[in-house]
Amino acid sequence: MKTFKIGGIHPNDYKLNAEAPAKDLALPKQGIVFVNQHLGAPSKSIVQKGDKVKVGQLLTQNNAFIGSNVHSPYSGTVSKIDMVYDASGYRKEAIFIDVEGDEWLDSIDRSDTICRDIALSGEEIIAKIKEMGIVGLGGACFPTQVKLSVPEGKKAEYLIINAVECEPYLTDDYQLMVNNGEQCFIGVSILKKALNVSKAYIGIEINKPKAIAIFQELAKTFDGIDVEPLKMKYPQGAEKQLIYAITGREVPSGKLPVDVGCVVCNIGTAFAVYEAVQKNKPLFERTVTVTGNTVKEPTNFNVRVGTPISNILDAVGGIPEGVDKIVSGGPMMGKALFTTDTAVVKGMSALLLIDQNESKRSKDVGCIRCSECLKACPMGLQPYLLSALVENENTEQLYHENILDCIECGCCLYSCPAHRPLLDLVRLGKFNTRIWVTQNSNNK
Repeated sequence: MKTFKIGGIHPNDYKLNAEAPAKDLALPKQGIVFVNQHLGAPSKSIVQKGDKVKVGQLLTQNNAFIGSNVHSPYSGTVSKIDMVYDASGYRKEAIFIDVEGDEWLDSIDRSDTICRDIALSGEEIIAKIKEMGIVGLGGACFPTQVKLSVPEGKKAEYLIINAVECEPYLTDDYQLMVNNGEQCFIGVSILKKALNVSKAYIGIEINKPKAIAIFQELAKTFDGIDVEPLKMKYPQGAEKQLIYAITGREVPSGKLPVDVGCVVCNIGTAFAVYEAVQKNKPLFERTVTVTGNTVKEPTNFNVRVGTPISNILDAVGGIPEGVDKIVSGGPMMGKALFTTDTAVVKGMSALLLIDQNESKRSKDVGCIRCSECLKACPMGLQPYLLSALVENENTEQLYHENILDCIECGCCLYSCPAHRPLLDLVRLGKFNTRIWVTQNSNNK
């Protein structure tokens, strides 16, 4: 069974609501739409207080190469533009919209007709993806048009689609695959055309046999798309690990997937691309998994961007007694919410409610030199050494030990019997190392 070469772990997958069909969440009374929902140059609001907007209307514009637009998920009136806390606790600019009905732009095709014919050229597809505000939905929110714009001197040979969903608890991609498989495949075909590649691979872990079966049948009706069942091993969905599992190619330290002829996109991104190119629909809604061992009915919701988190929690009966943390994303790479007084963004895949017993950290007893973190690291790093260098503020050595290669998967923390906060320390070390690199580059 195909998988990546080194490291990795096998946590319980806890797919509690895998077979829970995604429900449409009721529209909120007021939406809170963050102006910036991507990695890259900041966007600028083009609406102001008192403006009337419709669903799909452009709210923010970004003409930078690494940038992304934001469109209105609601029809109503802009009540204010103000600073508000995001999920991580940073105050960021957001557009508040008083929701008044659900009037969409006429240019959006809302029919259920599935369109396989791709009329646009590769260049037109990339332009449309930028216009519609499509970003990577695997969590990074990197503008998709940038991934598709292969730099001069490099060539993409394969499109790799991450349909692995290896994070425990998450089931939003799975629901997308079993209910919108054909649209996903058309999205993959569109991405292939944009990249001018003849071959695409869709990687799915074997704990999703229903999705694999559906996709293998669909693959018979699409040229140049293969479905690759993969061994259950976390972090199978990380770019470099997925590329090795499917193609056997290794992305060198400091290099990108395109350096080995590959471009990786998430299955959710492929679906969003289908809707953008074939239906002229901007990215303003997504599926969000709401789950946890204390949640009475773990559910998948189709949610508009800008929906207050409190609305989603109310839809599952509120926060259960004893819940200590609410995590945006999965338990391995997600981040605990700073506040529930914030709203859904394009990259939010899940809300995971963790009770006090699960969230309690065990006491750090100090490194016992057992090497478990070395065995678990899928990047071949030495987490025990990196953490010690961080504690001793040896940033230059951190750089030479390739700390910037860390993908923050959490395998080291999961595997440490001494309960060392390895991931926390490495994240801090990466932050400090980036500053060190910038300072030294400016001094040359």
